[in-house]
Amino acid sequence: MNVKSMPAGPLGTNCYIAHNREHALIVDPGGDPEKMIQYLTEEKLEPKAILLTHAHFDHIGGVGELRAHYNLDVYLHENEASWLENPQYNGSSLFMGSEIVTDRAEQVLRPGKFQIGTIPFEVIHTPGHSPGSVSFIFYDDGFVISGDVLFNQGIGRTDLPGGDIQTLEASIRDALYQLPDHYTVYPGHGPETTIENEKQHNPFFPI
Repeated sequence: MNVKSMPAGPLGTNCYIAHNREHALIVDPGGDPEKMIQYLTEEKLEPKAILLTHAHFDHIGGVGELRAHYNLDVYLHENEASWLENPQYNGSSLFMGSEIVTDRAEQVLRPGKFQIGTIPFEVIHTPGHSPGSVSFIFYDDGFVISGDVLFNQGIGRTDLPGGDIQTLEASIRDALYQLPDHYTVYPGHGPETTIENEKQHNPFFPI
């Protein structure tokens, strides 16, 4: 598996295109969908789905255009099922001064193993930053896409609706920190890291 990271949208959110040279998954397209389309075209990749770690405005700005361009299903946790079409829930009306909305997701993400196209992965529910936050684990390749849960020596904010610091700590300690130390962590913002690095150096939740 290859992982292409590209900053997108008003906050430079990390959009990831995870692919195996045959099929691709688009994760958290926060904006600038033309960048993803250009990369997919140049690499001759077939996108199979849009996966959302959660539905805050800075992770969803490119969803509508990409979904229409490729006729893709969007996958989102059921706890945030209505957020894509509600600018108050997704935060765009509060933080942007304008509305970012799109249709509801076609598919519901529930904890467990998935295979989309030729790409296997597991979904784990990692709330705390938001009630529907999930992380995507790619066991065959030793990495996790953690959204706004765990950053490089940081954590997601918990002062937004549905956020809770105790819940976030449990998601990190009881779920993400249980992964092997060598696993790469691809966060929603900032540079990549590893589970080992965060256990040793994260100032919020060290081990």
